[in-house]
Amino acid sequence: MSDYRSGEPIREKRRSGGATIAIVLVVIAVIVGLLFATGFWSANVTKDGALPQVSVKGGALPKVDMDSKEVVVGTSKTKVEVPKVETETKTIDVPTVGVKDNGEK
Repeated sequence: MSDYRSGEPIREKRRSGGATIAIVLVVIAVIVGLLFATGFWSANVTKDGALPQVSVKGGALPKVDMDSKEVVVGTSKTKVEVPKVETETKTIDVPTVGVKDNGEK
């Protein structure tokens, strides 16, 4: 059999650290975008249709009124059929998960 290699060593192409960081930043941006798009996060920069007051301070971020949701986890009484030799209905605690607005009921 003939070997047609050119004599040069085989080098693996690897991703640079910059490409990995860029991928991580894109994934974070997509997650944050989904949180805002689904309404899990909301940011109100303006009030009553007015433009915010802008001052020129180096390195200062604008103030944002951000309302986040709160995940509520608990149990509730639910009747389910529990198999035994005979079927009977029992009331047991079933876990519940909900989301409530910050300050709203």
